[in-house]
Amino acid sequence: MPNVKIYVDDTIYPQKRDRLVATLAPLRDLLCREFAVDVPACQFALMPVAAMPDLPRVNVEMAILPRPERTRERILSVGRQMREILEEASGTRVAIRVTALDPETYVAMK
Repeated sequence: MPNVKIYVDDTIYPQKRDRLVATLAPLRDLLCREFAVDVPACQFALMPVAAMPDLPRVNVEMAILPRPERTRERILSVGRQMREILEEASGTRVAIRVTALDPETYVAMK
C-alpha cells in the first residue's frame, strides 16, 4: 500500500501542474508492479507548498507497509525511478523519502 504525497514549490506548481498530473498514472503503475499491490491500495496527493529556495523544489514522501520482498535495494530502485520520472516532469531536483508503516498499528478506512 503505497501512500504517496508529492509536494511542489508553489512558485513552479502552476506551470508544471499538468505535466506532474500526467506522471501520476505511470507512478502508480510502477508502484503496483514493483511492490505487488492492487490499484485500490494506492493513495496519491499532489500539492503546492511554500518551499525554501535552497532545498529541493519537489519533495516526495511515501509510506509503505513492510514485506520481505520490499528490500532496501528494491525501495531504492523504485525511488530512483520515481525521481527520474518526476525530475523530467518538473525540470528540477526531486527528493524522495520512504518510511515503513507499522502493520500492527496502521489503520486504513476507505
